[in-house]
Amino acid sequence: MSSASKVVVKVGSSSLTTPQGMIDVDRVDALVDVLAARRRTGTQIVLVSSGAIAAGLGPLGLSARPRDLATQQAAASVGQGVLVARYTSSFARYSLRVGQVLLTADDMMRRAHHANAQRTLARLLELGIVPIVNENDTVATDEIRFGDNDRLAALVTHLIHADALVLLSDVDALYDGPPSRAGSKRLAEIRGPEDLAGVELGKNGAAVGTGGMITKVQAARIATGAGVPVVLTAAAHAAQALAGADVGTYFHPGGRHPGTRLLWLAHATTGRGLLHLDQGAVEAIVGRRKSLLPAGVTAVEGDFAAGDPVDLCGPQGVVVARGLVNFDATEIPGLLGRSTKELASTLGPEYERELIHRDDIVILESHN
Repeated sequence: MSSASKVVVKVGSSSLTTPQGMIDVDRVDALVDVLAARRRTGTQIVLVSSGAIAAGLGPLGLSARPRDLATQQAAASVGQGVLVARYTSSFARYSLRVGQVLLTADDMMRRAHHANAQRTLARLLELGIVPIVNENDTVATDEIRFGDNDRLAALVTHLIHADALVLLSDVDALYDGPPSRAGSKRLAEIRGPEDLAGVELGKNGAAVGTGGMITKVQAARIATGAGVPVVLTAAAHAAQALAGADVGTYFHPGGRHPGTRLLWLAHATTGRGLLHLDQGAVEAIVGRRKSLLPAGVTAVEGDFAAGDPVDLCGPQGVVVARGLVNFDATEIPGLLGRSTKELASTLGPEYERELIHRDDIVILESHN
């Protein structure tokens, strides 16, 4: 952590706002003090910040986080401006500029959008800007978020090829049980899944946030699985965490860097349909990393368009992979069981291609 030259820091809503939903100026300034100090050492910082919906509660006169989607989106629309304005003012004390970057899962899933987001973040860092990243809550339709900002932070870590990820919360570490329960012990280090056996993971109880320890551990697994170390601790311990002190929980890295877009496909999307494969197709995709051809598909479910993510299911009903399909759901039934050459000769040359190209297929975790 102390030697990382590019760091992603994620902070949750409860660490930035009052219980009434207003931005806590002192908390924001305290976090910015820490990040600005690290920037002065030459480290590039990307801040993934929750708090847009929470920051909108006060201005809208709401006493609690709304449950309906339309009001959540309205709160995010108002709150995002409040949040970024506060960061702009706070970082300006150190002559640092910030840039707002709002992302959706779709931005990372599609080739052109993914490349554009990557270029934008890289250029902001080159220009000395501190990117403030959040999900674009005002247009999200799947319960306001694709998952949570913990997972978003892990995926942004790969998007910018960061050296480390720091997850800041209102809990100072991961414990083997509820922190409030007598006898619960801090887990200083996590080296692998075996260290989490028997650990009770649950919500942190914050009224204005959406995450909990489950989402943070999932985010740590995404990052460490591709070789990036993670520290989970309280926002009050941000300076110590960035300095490499023994605070919070340190998740040891493992694995190697896979393609960033495939990480998003695996962790930031859900299949919008299902393709049932015969055993030969499963072996070709999972074992030999081949493309999916129409001849290996036995059935199709769902309503999806070309370019959408679909899950690939084996004969036993187990989903083994996910991919970006090249045809609409309505086209596929007429292609099943036929070779691409046959399809090209009867339907035209545009059908002499894969249902899903191997570069657009990710093998899901249990089958890696």
